[in-house]
Amino acid sequence: MSPWLTVVGIGEDGFKGLGRNARHALLRASRIIGGQRQLDLLPVCIRGERELWPSPFSLEPVLAKRGEPVCVLASGDPMFYGVGASLARQVAADELLILPAPSSVSLAAARLGWPLQDVVTLSVVARPLAALNAQLASGVRLLVLSNDGRSPALMSALLAESGFGQSRISVFEHLGGADERRIDGLAQAWDRASVADLNVVAIDCVADAHAPRLSRLAGLPDSAFKHDGQLTKRDVRAMTLARLAPVPGELLWDVGAGSGSIGIEWMRTHPSCRALAIEADEGRQGLIEHNRDALGVPGLQLVRGKAPDVLQGLEAPDAIFIGGGVTREGVLDTCWQHLRPGGRLVANAVTLQSEMTLMNWRAQHGGELTRIHVAQAQPLGEFDTWRQALPITLLEVVKPL
Repeated sequence: MSPWLTVVGIGEDGFKGLGRNARHALLRASRIIGGQRQLDLLPVCIRGERELWPSPFSLEPVLAKRGEPVCVLASGDPMFYGVGASLARQVAADELLILPAPSSVSLAAARLGWPLQDVVTLSVVARPLAALNAQLASGVRLLVLSNDGRSPALMSALLAESGFGQSRISVFEHLGGADERRIDGLAQAWDRASVADLNVVAIDCVADAHAPRLSRLAGLPDSAFKHDGQLTKRDVRAMTLARLAPVPGELLWDVGAGSGSIGIEWMRTHPSCRALAIEADEGRQGLIEHNRDALGVPGLQLVRGKAPDVLQGLEAPDAIFIGGGVTREGVLDTCWQHLRPGGRLVANAVTLQSEMTLMNWRAQHGGELTRIHVAQAQPLGEFDTWRQALPITLLEVVKPL
């Protein structure tokens, strides 16, 4: 069947910048749906009925016209953080035609001479600005879709606060149109409170001399987290995450999350990794919220309450880490029940009671036990000696398919 729905990407140059197929689709459409700015770019020769997106946003006006010749107008490339991706999840591929224009990041990369495959692209349109924190490292180049005209100033403040005040910033307004403008500056010296709402921000990251080095690999320094002592320490955290083995798109339950370090590092491994942090203590809940933003994973979901009581109804996870509450009745069994087949459960124990719980549970379900001893060199008078941290018993179990 021929597509009834056409999504047309339109740039700042308007109708004259569209290709032949996009123009013909708009001329044939009985209804054209889009934002006010896109609809205003159409000439009077386009006769289709024009309709604004509803507020709050919904795809229902489009889906309700299934079978009619409908056009949707979108900015630039509709498949780049655009409505095209949302429609593609609702409309079969043979019913949908997408005609993209150059995206704003493509235009910005062309203006800068940056190879697009070497650039990290992200959006803060209706998304937390804190997501930038996960991307910051010297030499990284970012192209960021702004939420509004205040976004560049907010990004500059975040960069300066995170130890990247020397980063070079270029703001592009109205890319591809007659009003296109470029504004350059340093993050720490940015003095424009607002620019045009339609803008893209290019960031060439430069770390200050004392900026923390935060790798995407497991095992961030303990100092990267605010905590009250309830923290899976760096070396044990790295070993634990190696056994949890995060894969793009997977979901982790971090049960008894403490400061949230395991769930946070899980999410930092890939943008599509997700995590739920289950924590009953109000003070630690605040620490988790701080740490997730500071380390660039504001999407980590905090579940307030005590396991196993709050686990019912949560999305089934691909992996579970139990860092606290192992001895609490029903925690291990409830987690095991909800874990997806093929999923990994990793639990750490410090006390004799929690260690015995893991050993008894392993006798029923199998798995591998590992004892972890970590010692650090510390002063002893005029000399140094090894100071042994409390040993950790780690249980790793894979649920049968």
